[in-house]
Amino acid sequence: MKSFFEGIADLFVNVIFKYTMDPFRFAESWTLSNIVNWLFMLIGTAAFIYWMLELKKYNDKGDEDSTSTSHSYL
Repeated sequence: MKSFFEGIADLFVNVIFKYTMDPFRFAESWTLSNIVNWLFMLIGTAAFIYWMLELKKYNDKGDEDSTSTSHSYL
């Protein structure tokens, strides 16, 4: 069973990540080296903006019951 997990680790470390990330690792430019980070930040920012706009639409509809009848401490 141990060799199975070591095989999975070897596949990811020595095959998949090596050929996809080494060109970025040895790049001369800082920007090129960090392009993956920038892509993740852009995707995260877009997802955050989308989520906030969806929350605003839901809040503007007024569908939520905000009365304090369910709990006395509200």
